[in-house]
Amino acid sequence: MNTKTKRRMMAVTGIIVIVLVVILAVVGGSGVAKSATVADAVAGKYADQKIQVTGNVVENSYATNDNVLTFAIYDKDGNPGDRLEVRYEGGVSATFGNDVTAICTGKIADDGVLHATELVTKCPSKYENASSALSVSRLLEYGDEVVDKPVKVSGTVQTGSLKAAGEGDRFVLADPDSGKTLPVAFDGALSDEIAEGSSLVVTGSLSADGKFAATDVALEG
Repeated sequence: MNTKTKRRMMAVTGIIVIVLVVILAVVGGSGVAKSATVADAVAGKYADQKIQVTGNVVENSYATNDNVLTFAIYDKDGNPGDRLEVRYEGGVSATFGNDVTAICTGKIADDGVLHATELVTKCPSKYENASSALSVSRLLEYGDEVVDKPVKVSGTVQTGSLKAAGEGDRFVLADPDSGKTLPVAFDGALSDEIAEGSSLVVTGSLSADGKFAATDVALEG
C-alpha cells in the first residue's frame, strides 16, 4: 500500500470516527426519560436528569403568560400534599384542564420546577344520552326562565372554537338545525375524542351574560 492510499484511508477513517462521535453525542444527549413519581420529583431525587412524571392537574393551578403554561400536578394514588410545579412552553391541547392526567417530560431546575419539553394530556372517554337535553335553540328560547338553573343542552362543537382551558370560552356549541350558537365556559378536562364537529351533551347553567357555565361535558352517545 503506497503512502497516498494510506493517507486516503486515514482521512476516511477520521471522518467515520467524527460521525460516530456526533451520533453518540446526539443519542446520549437526548436520552430516554426516566419514569418518576410526583413524590420523588418533589424530593429532588432526579436533579438535572430527564424524567417523565405523570400526575393530575391541581384544580385552578394553571396560568398562561407570554405563551408559557404553568401548573401543578399531584399523584391521585399518593400523598395529595406532594405537588410538582410544571412550566411548559408550547402548544397546549384542548383536553388540558382541571384534574386531567398530564404526562410531563423534562428536567427539574434549581427552582424545583419541572421545565417540561413535552406535555401529553389524557382524559377518559365519556358518553351521555341526549334524550333529556335541550337543543341550543330551545334553551335560548326560554331566556331568563332558565338563567342560573341546572340544565342539559346538546349541540355540536363549532369549527375553530375549541380551545384549551384558560384561553377564554372553551368552545361554542352550535345547533345543527337552526345554526344558533352558545359560548361554553368550562375549566375541566375534555375527552381527547372531542373535536370540531363533535356532538356533545353539556350540563350546567345559562348565565345572565348569555354564556353557558358547564359543569360537565360528554360526547353524545
